[in-house]
Amino acid sequence: MRLAVFTNQFPGRSTFFARDIRALVKEGCEVDIFPFYPPDAGGSDGGETGDESIIPPDRVHHISLRDALRAQLRLGGIGRLPSFLADLVRVESSAVRYGVGATLKTAYVAAKAWAWARRFGPAYDHILAYWGSYAASCAYLFHRLTDSRVPFSTFARARADLYEYPVGLVRNLLYADNIFLVCEFNRGYIRDRYRTIFPRVASKIHIHPSGLDLQHLHFQPSLRAPANLLAVGRFERLKGFHCLIEAVAELARRGCKANLVLIGGGIEEARLRKLAQALDIAPQVTFRGWIGSGAVFQAMRESTILVHPAVDLDTMPNVVKEALALGTPVIASDMAGIPEMLNGGRCGVLVAPGDVTALAAAIEGLLGDPARRETYAIAGREHVERQYDLWSNGRRLADVLRSTPRRQ
Repeated sequence: MRLAVFTNQFPGRSTFFARDIRALVKEGCEVDIFPFYPPDAGGSDGGETGDESIIPPDRVHHISLRDALRAQLRLGGIGRLPSFLADLVRVESSAVRYGVGATLKTAYVAAKAWAWARRFGPAYDHILAYWGSYAASCAYLFHRLTDSRVPFSTFARARADLYEYPVGLVRNLLYADNIFLVCEFNRGYIRDRYRTIFPRVASKIHIHPSGLDLQHLHFQPSLRAPANLLAVGRFERLKGFHCLIEAVAELARRGCKANLVLIGGGIEEARLRKLAQALDIAPQVTFRGWIGSGAVFQAMRESTILVHPAVDLDTMPNVVKEALALGTPVIASDMAGIPEMLNGGRCGVLVAPGDVTALAAAIEGLLGDPARRETYAIAGREHVERQYDLWSNGRRLADVLRSTPRRQ
C-alpha cells in the first residue's frame, strides 16, 4: 500500500508521529510524507526512533512557499483549476470564522497541496492526514486534485485541531472514510460538541492511541532517589507547571523538601523561574531545557515521581505513557484522556486540575509510601503493555487503512 501522509512538520520535536510512521513502515506500507512546514532545526521528530531510518529523505517532500506559488502559475494543470478553485472557496470559507491568521494559513497549505498534486499525481492507494484541521485540509485538496476515489482518512488528535482551532474540522470529518482519535475522551468530545454531525461520523471513528516501542523502554521501578520530582513538556500555561512549583513551595513550608527538575522550554519559562525565586525555592528547581529523548528517559529513571499537572485540555501527554513504561510512578490531572492513561487511577494518582493543595498532598503521600509507588509502577507497565504497544497498535492501524474500500 502506497500511503501519502500529510502533517504539519517532519522532522520536529514531538515523537508520536515518527513512531506511528515507523510502525506503518514495519507493516509494509510505502510512505511518503508531505509536511507543510520546514523541518525543525532544533529538534528531531524521530527522537530515539531515528528519522532517516524510518523514511529516507527522498520520501519527505518539503516544498517552499515560493516553489508552491510557482507551481500554481504553470498552465499544465489549468484543466483542474476550476474545480480546485471551487474546493478552495469551500476550504477558505470554513477558515474565515477563525480570523485572518487561519485564513492565510489555509491559503498557505492550499498552495502546497496544488504543487504536490502537480508533481505527484494519482500515485497513492490511501491518503492520510495526521491532524484534523490544516493538515487534513491540505490532504483534502490533494485528494480532490489527484484521485478522489482512493480512501481518505484523518486523525483528529488534540487541542490544536480539535479543541481550540478546529479549522475545517467538520468538513474534514464528514469527508473522511476513517477518523482516528487517540482516546475515548475525544470520541465523547466530538459527540457532545458536534451533535448534528456525530450520527454521520460515529461509524467511521477508530481509537488509535499512539504507541511506544516497549523493547527500548526497560522497566525499572526501584533504585530511585527518595524525593526527586520530574515534569516534562512545553512551558505553556495549560501544562500547569506553575501549580507544580507552588506545590513544591507548599511542601517546603510543611517541612517536606522535594527537588524538582523541569525538562522543556517555551514562553512560560521566564515566569516559572521568577515564580520559583519569589517562593524562595529556586535552589530546589532545575531547568534542563530541551534534551534528547534518551536523556529524558534517563531523567525519568532517576526520578521518584513524574508529575503532569495540566490545567487545560491536554489530551494524551506522551510523557505520562513513557514514565509508566519505565516504572516511574505518575501524578497527573484528572482531565481529558489522562484518566484513560492511568486506568482510572489504578496505576497512578489523579488530582483535580489547578488544585495546588491537593497536588501537594498527593506528592507528599506518594513520596512517603514506597510500597504504593511500586504497586503503581507494576500496574502502569502492565497497562502500557496492553494499551500502548507501538507494534500492536500500528498493526491495527495498517489493517484499517488496507481494508478501507475505495470510494464509489
